[in-house]
Amino acid sequence: MRSAIKRRRRSKRNKRLLLLSLAAALILFGLWFSGTNAYTFLKGYLLFKTGQVNAEDYKVNLGAANEKEQEQEPLYQDRPEIGEVIGDLIIPKLEAKLPIYHGTDEDELEKGVGHFAGSVLPGEKDNSVLSGHRDTVFRKLGEVGKGDLLVVQTSAGKFTYKVRKVRIVDKNDRTVIVPKPKATLTVSTCYPFDFIGAAPERYILVADLISSEK
Repeated sequence: MRSAIKRRRRSKRNKRLLLLSLAAALILFGLWFSGTNAYTFLKGYLLFKTGQVNAEDYKVNLGAANEKEQEQEPLYQDRPEIGEVIGDLIIPKLEAKLPIYHGTDEDELEKGVGHFAGSVLPGEKDNSVLSGHRDTVFRKLGEVGKGDLLVVQTSAGKFTYKVRKVRIVDKNDRTVIVPKPKATLTVSTCYPFDFIGAAPERYILVADLISSEK
């Protein structure tokens, strides 16, 4: 009888120790997570909220908004420096307005959308390439697809693009930055969106310029 009581007591103690160990592990994991992923997520959420726009304000009359040929006079008199804000990317479908920084190093991507310095500036003829982190500024980019609009506002004007193609490519695919015969906006982020760690692919939006306003 006494041995049975001892076994029950020992079993209860073991269960308590197991529960305490699990609780401690969960607390430690929570502290680690709050200092990494949650902080990153919060930055992206705040960028969306502080830059929120009304999608209705960016509707375009596509019948009248024929693509215009690039004028001979350059759109930009001065080229930006790395780290400089060059404008805003507006995604009407997401009701988001995000700052664009010249350059795609971590310093720029931590603050907003990065403009690949080796590509033309938004509005210019050729391929203007923008990139952003999937867990901050572009965490909802997967909701944007063919036919949706992307608007870029810079010192040269407002440029409206319409997404023509969605691509999923390998992270080392360099066709994303190749020159284009007409004004194109290419937007890139890591893929899959819910992948943990360094994602192996890229989610690409290829959009054509359909309207420009100075």
